[in-house]
Amino acid sequence: MFFLLWLFVLGLISYYLLQNGTSRITKTPIWLLWLVMMAPALIWGGWILVYGSSKTVPPELVIIPFLVCPFLYWFLVQLGRQKITAETAEQVADSETEPAKPKPPVRPINAAEEASLRDCFPWSIYFLRDLEFRPQAVICRGQLRTNPEAAYQTIRENVERLFGDRFLVVFQNSLNGQPFFAIVPNPSSKVGETPLTALKTPSLTRPFFALALLLITVFTTTLVGAQLAGVTEQALQSNPSMLLQGLPYSLALITFLGIHESGHYLAARFYKIRTTLPYFIPIPFFLGTFGAFIQIRSPIPNRRALFDVSIAGPLAGLVAAVPLLIWGLNHSTIVPLSEKSGMLNFDSFKPSFSLLMTLLSKLTLGGALNAETAIDLHPVAVAGYLGLIVTAFNLMPVGQLDGGHIVHAMFGQRASMAIGQVARLCMLLLSFLEQGLLLWAIILFLTPLNDEPALNDVSELDNRRDFLGLLAIGLLLMILLPAPRVLIEWLNV
Repeated sequence: MFFLLWLFVLGLISYYLLQNGTSRITKTPIWLLWLVMMAPALIWGGWILVYGSSKTVPPELVIIPFLVCPFLYWFLVQLGRQKITAETAEQVADSETEPAKPKPPVRPINAAEEASLRDCFPWSIYFLRDLEFRPQAVICRGQLRTNPEAAYQTIRENVERLFGDRFLVVFQNSLNGQPFFAIVPNPSSKVGETPLTALKTPSLTRPFFALALLLITVFTTTLVGAQLAGVTEQALQSNPSMLLQGLPYSLALITFLGIHESGHYLAARFYKIRTTLPYFIPIPFFLGTFGAFIQIRSPIPNRRALFDVSIAGPLAGLVAAVPLLIWGLNHSTIVPLSEKSGMLNFDSFKPSFSLLMTLLSKLTLGGALNAETAIDLHPVAVAGYLGLIVTAFNLMPVGQLDGGHIVHAMFGQRASMAIGQVARLCMLLLSFLEQGLLLWAIILFLTPLNDEPALNDVSELDNRRDFLGLLAIGLLLMILLPAPRVLIEWLNV
């Protein structure tokens, strides 16, 4: 049931991504692309429905769909693009019978402003060679003659002095590794703004909406917490006060999620990045919540800010998750090991799938935990364990996850996409060892690899941040990788 629920949610998310992204570049029906994309998950879901979890999915049903479906998906997208090309050719052929009307070039700036823009690039800072005009940007190519941070700061100040906040200055590396500037219109510019339009601008922070979502999430997680505490539906109907037994789980999980998102929020506010308040996502089943999030509404100024905002959430959440987990483990009970023991069975939990969980469990429970026993997790321990899982998922170096932002800030955008692809393949291989990670691997393969660049995406991080990023990757490995057999035998777990 748990797998099918996630399969349904995954299907909705993938269809939404296809409808809002791929449909713009191909004529192939979205339902067909969705079916090809979801084929591996649907095959595995069908196997589970027929045979249950007692029979392992054959390796050929795991490997072949991952090899065939991406190629078939690419072929269908290209086929739809050919249809678009053919329709465009027919329109061009029809238009040849009519006299061509000259179209004026679309430029963000006029000729007089072009001369002023060239003066914004001192030859000793960035030797400007040529300008390329695009409908929504002016690409400025040349040769960098000083360090990237000083160059960006100087040119941004020159552009702001000349144009105010009318444009954003973007500094990126081209495909051949040469840094270039792009002058793009600022969507948040106040040039030409009247008091009437200013009044119509919606408020970014909606505290009452955020508070309402928080209260609803407290209720839904309390319901789930009561179930984890052993309260049945009949007992709850006869005595509603038993719902309070779900508060330990609810408050622990809300505390972790709130601290995690507050880390992002406070770091964003430190860099004066416009962002919403943390919003919780309540659901009346599963874990009681799909987590929490903030929305960043302004560009990230540089890779340093991107790194700090991204890593602040996982580190802050970890500070809350580990003490909650240790307290919960200390109040958990030891049960005999059974065939159903595993990483997703909170009543008979076996921590050996994770190096960090193994160490924390043995440190807390001592000799009571051995190779013949498992753990009946206390609700607070469940919340702390979920905190570790959420932290690990966010630290995955893929796309727009926190880990994707971190490796982007450390190594650059192109290198981060390669790292993300390797991480997805490694996660797929790891799921062969631990079936509970299979859904995780599927979600990562549906997550886009690209990440939105910072305004100054050229300046690199300092050594302290690089070291902190490597520690975050090490933490991810400690949570995901299973404990070595030598350590398991030595600890007797």
